[in-house]
Amino acid sequence: MKNSISYARPIRPAWFGRFLIGLTCLIAIALVPQTSRAADRDRIVAFLNVTGFDVALDSIALAAASAPQMLGADERDFGSEWERISTEVFDTAVMRDLALQILEQTLSDDLLSHAAGFYATDLGQRLVAAENDSHLLRDDGPKQAEGTKIVSDLVSEGSPRVQVILRMNRAIDASGQSLRALQEIQLRFLLAASAAGVVDLQMDEEQLRQMFRSQEPELRQMLQKSAMAGAAFTYRDISDADLDAYVQALEQPEMKQVYELLNAVQYEVMANRFEVLAGRMADLRPSQDL
Repeated sequence: MKNSISYARPIRPAWFGRFLIGLTCLIAIALVPQTSRAADRDRIVAFLNVTGFDVALDSIALAAASAPQMLGADERDFGSEWERISTEVFDTAVMRDLALQILEQTLSDDLLSHAAGFYATDLGQRLVAAENDSHLLRDDGPKQAEGTKIVSDLVSEGSPRVQVILRMNRAIDASGQSLRALQEIQLRFLLAASAAGVVDLQMDEEQLRQMFRSQEPELRQMLQKSAMAGAAFTYRDISDADLDAYVQALEQPEMKQVYELLNAVQYEVMANRFEVLAGRMADLRPSQDL
């Protein structure tokens, strides 16, 4: 039987914090300015590897577990086929190909060269290694707990590292639109699930958007705290000097454009996969009355 949900409570998807390290911009690919001809696929594949964006794409698969939660259910409610279906939909090869199709049309040679030039350095590769390890942690809870403690200790010590992390998060989310992007992903999933008959929504699209807007102050604060904790954990073994050098690189206009585009691609791929998953969930029959 379909789950009937009205969402009287604030929505806090478990995966909100996971994609805030380098992945925090509104889905707005068409707004990204181009400065030269688009890069070819082979160069983009190499670019994804050297920047670690390939691993960031792969980590989207970890978000699949939150789909039932967004419907007020549990993955066990969808029976033994859930893991197979979710793995097929969030196939890493499919997600990388979707990203490549977009980047072939949007990523310029100039921006590719600028970002790759930084990430190919020794510091860049050490940062990528730290980010890759963080992206692929299946359980986000321990990372957030340890990161929160690190931030608390830094604040108690009066460490200037706190301000460096704040600058990093501002540079990564220069447009300040991470919350809207994540809300849009959830909205698209809920509407797709409703259209597929998986869930009986008690709100129309405009009502859902109004509800999201009413929750924004609380959720924005939660995201900011999550971003601080995530960055503190991810870069815990990076020295203050190296972290400051990274932030300076992120604050350059060219790097901001690169992140705006990559973040937009990340979110579009995620939204696409959640919409497809909603359709596939219609083939699964919950094992109990939700």
